[in-house]
Amino acid sequence: MTTTTDEAGRTQQRATPTPPAGPSRTAGGRRRRTFTVRRGFGLLAFLAPAFIFVAIFIYYPMIAGSQMAFRNWNLANLTDTSWVGFANFLAVFADPAFGKVVANTVLWVVASIVPQFVIGFGIALWLRRKFRFRGLYQAMIFFPWAISGFLIGILFRWMFNSEFGVINDLLQKVGLIDTPIPWLADPNTAMFAVIVANVWYGVTFFAIMILAALQSVPEDLFEAAALDGAGKARMLFQITIPYIRTTLALTVLLRVIWIFNFPDIIYGMTGGGPANQTHILTTWMIATTQRGDYGRASAIGLIVVAILLVFTAFYLLSMREKKVKA
Repeated sequence: MTTTTDEAGRTQQRATPTPPAGPSRTAGGRRRRTFTVRRGFGLLAFLAPAFIFVAIFIYYPMIAGSQMAFRNWNLANLTDTSWVGFANFLAVFADPAFGKVVANTVLWVVASIVPQFVIGFGIALWLRRKFRFRGLYQAMIFFPWAISGFLIGILFRWMFNSEFGVINDLLQKVGLIDTPIPWLADPNTAMFAVIVANVWYGVTFFAIMILAALQSVPEDLFEAAALDGAGKARMLFQITIPYIRTTLALTVLLRVIWIFNFPDIIYGMTGGGPANQTHILTTWMIATTQRGDYGRASAIGLIVVAILLVFTAFYLLSMREKKVKA
């Protein structure tokens, strides 16, 4: 209702006309399309193929594989797939190889992540400088990351071959060894060989991520520190590392998750041998599957998922703290 006053001073009320129905407008003046049932079905029709694809190829195998962990699922006797509860998990924990596999997994992660981080950080600092053919060096250093991890494992298997491998050949030529070393057949050296291969493969990831983080450090900070007489070591530990410490922490945590769940190189080089000396949880799961014991293999898989969920939670919390600080 609208109130008006005529010439005689009398007050009159008239109804305000209702605007015609149509698309509403946002605060910026843009037209907002009203949501209708027909439009909702149209959106669902476009999203349905993606939902169906994810459900068939991700969620269904995940659920089907998870329920195997609680059943007597063995290729040797498919007539008996009865529900056994946590028996497969208890069998995994009671396995004599379980302790060795867990120790190998921890060694695999720690001994791989530390050299990868240190070497990758050094390469990133070197590539941050401007010099001739820097783009060519970057391409050469980043190239390994484009190769399959399983192919890297096969490559290093030939390099560490005891009869005609290039590693033994080089060590003999420089006089460090007299006779060839059976790197992958000796339980004392097999784990060292696969870790060397993983370090070579993963250095590229740290170099890429840290170099990207270093590009965000303002040059003004280094110029001011140089005027104050700060050396390179002081600028590294008091400017560079503190400025990118959040990125460094997230990168290390993400790489830990990947290495923990990365059986490709080990499987390509040793297959977990000799005598389970290079087995980690994921390669052990693959070997158990190949023996036909799908129930126990699924139990190992769920243990791996549970551990990865813990690391993922830390990663998400770190990401959240980074956004809050930003």
